Amino acid sequence: MAGNEPGKWSARLCADWMESDPESAGTLYIDGHVRVYHGYKTTLPRHYVARQRLCLRAETDYWVNAMDSQPFFVITKTVDPGLLQVLRNDIVPRLMEEVPGQPLEQLSENPLLHRFTLIFDREGYSPDFFIEMKKDRIACLTYHKYQGEDWPHDEFKTVKVLFSNGNAVEMKLAERGTHLSGKIWVREIRKLTETGHQTSILSTDYTSDIAPVAAAMFSRWSQENFFKYMREHYNLDRLAEYSLGPVSDTVRVVNPEYRRIDGQVRSKASVLSRKLALFGALSLEGDIDSKKVGDYQKKKSDMQEEIGNLQAEIADMKEKRKNITRHVSVSELPEKDRFSALSTEGRRLIDTVKMAAYRAETAMAHILREKMSRNDDARSLLRAIYKTEADLLPDHEKGVLKVRLHHLANQSSDDALRYLCDELNTAETVFPGTDMRIFYELVSSHYP
Repeated sequence: MAGNEPGKWSARLCADWMESDPESAGTLYIDGHVRVYHGYKTTLPRHYVARQRLCLRAETDYWVNAMDSQPFFVITKTVDPGLLQVLRNDIVPRLMEEVPGQPLEQLSENPLLHRFTLIFDREGYSPDFFIEMKKDRIACLTYHKYQGEDWPHDEFKTVKVLFSNGNAVEMKLAERGTHLSGKIWVREIRKLTETGHQTSILSTDYTSDIAPVAAAMFSRWSQENFFKYMREHYNLDRLAEYSLGPVSDTVRVVNPEYRRIDGQVRSKASVLSRKLALFGALSLEGDIDSKKVGDYQKKKSDMQEEIGNLQAEIADMKEKRKNITRHVSVSELPEKDRFSALSTEGRRLIDTVKMAAYRAETAMAHILREKMSRNDDARSLLRAIYKTEADLLPDHEKGVLKVRLHHLANQSSDDALRYLCDELNTAETVFPGTDMRIFYELVSSHYP
């Protein structure tokens, strides 16, 4: 696709989505999703796939979502440099240009004010990164990686926390200032659970109350639910095409020789750990006689010798590993270890369509919830609607394309569907490429 048209279209849609809801664009979730590659055309680098607990050949997609899980855009990395580098080089520069409603004029007047807030998991924990973002007037919110000792329970107060889905929950929260690594002061907020566990979060948002900060952090599950839903119902991980593209020669990857030696070290260290456990558990039981003592001492001596040999092997391999460069550029890789990237143009187009479809589904789910007793059933009802039969009846004289939907499983579902049709009809949407207005109805309804 010439001129990166899918990328330009995706960027325009992202700008429209942000402009239509500047408030949601002010607080953004960033997380990586590993897209496993099962093909054989190229040997992609391995990534750890948490949901399968395996290291598999894959690419990493970094998604940027609103608090209600609706996506804005995605960045794909064949060679994953890590969340921090993607934030620095790809996501933050783009957001600084595109996020609407940034209080640029007020930033100089109030040194504590921020442009917008980024929320991510512990992978993004870095005092140095927090300092960089503070200089750019961007607030960060993440879990504390090293939270230390528990705080006294009497510091915690019950606070009503309102989530983006409208649910209100009472939490026991406490707050202190924390000087991270002696470099930057941040807000440390802790949540006390009923079991006594304390979850610590860090924030460089110095102006918001404690409740909205807690709500933003503890709503991160919405992005995880987005990934799960998209995998199950939108085939998120499916490849749109099988063509390949080049990987820049300057991209840094793990040296295959380093990885080989490192794997050997880890394997031997695992064996050594088991041997040490057996050695420590070895004891002399029962009646003590000279034969038993002799067998015990020989077994202990043999194990000690084996442990010593393993320790020497590990030390030797660590010395070899120390002399090998950990990362090399793609141009420095041996020919047998070279790889190609999967083409991104077709995938970017499909991902953009999926984002638009998910957003449309979310909007329709909000409409249906106005007529449903159980909010959680809205998306499942929509999936049933997608599968139901429909008649397409064009009326060229009146300039209308009638979409006549068949009945669903029960009366309550039909009532909700009829309400959705009425709401959609008020938009008076014109079918693309024609001048015909789309009109939705059930088979028993009468077209006016």
